[in-house]
Amino acid sequence: MVQVLYADKDILVAVKPAGVESQAAKRFAPDMVSEIRKYLVIHKLCTPGKEPYVGVIHRLDKPVSGVMVYALSKNAAAALSRQVQDRKLEKIYGAVVCGKPEKDVDKLVDYLEKSVDGNESYVVDHGGKCGKRAELSYEALESLEDGGNGILTLLRIRLETGRHHQIRVQFASRGLPLFGDRKYGTGAAAAAGPLALCAMSLSFVHPSTGKPMTFSVPPSGGAFSKFKFFQDA
Repeated sequence: MVQVLYADKDILVAVKPAGVESQAAKRFAPDMVSEIRKYLVIHKLCTPGKEPYVGVIHRLDKPVSGVMVYALSKNAAAALSRQVQDRKLEKIYGAVVCGKPEKDVDKLVDYLEKSVDGNESYVVDHGGKCGKRAELSYEALESLEDGGNGILTLLRIRLETGRHHQIRVQFASRGLPLFGDRKYGTGAAAAAGPLALCAMSLSFVHPSTGKPMTFSVPPSGGAFSKFKFFQDA
C-alpha cells in the first residue's frame, strides 16, 4: 500500500519507495500511478466507476526513494507544472557519496547531455549543442570512515534544475559517486548496496488555495543508517 502524506481533491503527496517507477510502468512492474489510483478508489476519493485522474508532475529515478506530489485534476496539474518550470517547486535530497568533497558547502554547475539510447547522462562542454545546464547546491553534514568502503559523506542537496540522473552524474564526474550507484560509480562502495539517494523534502504552493506546503521524510536504511545525523534528529 502506498504511503500517503496528504490528499485532497486537487493533489496527493506520497512517499515513493526505492525500486518503484514514478509513472506508469511497462508490463506488470509496480508503479506509483497505479498504486495511487488504487488508494483513491479504496478511500472513495474519486468518482465511482471512473478511472481517477493522476497527473505526473515530476519524477524520481526508479532506485530513488522520497516525497512526490501528484495532481488529481488537469487544472492542478497545469498549476504545479508551471511551478516546476518556474523553479518554485523546491526539492531537497539526502545522499551519501563515496569520498569527501573539497568544500563543505558549494554549488555545482555543469552541462549534461543524454546518451543516444537515453539511458545515461554525462557532463559536456557548455558549448555543446545538446548540453543542458544543471545546477545544485549541497552541504556536507557528516563524514565517516567505513572500513573497506573508505570515506563516506552524508550530503543535503538542493536541486535547482531537474536533469536526467543529475545528482548522480554531477557528483560522479568529480570522483564522488553515490554509494550504491552501479551505473556511474566505481569501486566497492559504489556497488555495495542500494542507491543512497532520497528526496527527503518537497515544497510547493497548493494549486488551488495558494498555501505554501512542505512535506518531509527522513532517509533510512542502506548507507543512511551508518550516520548519526538522522539517528540524533
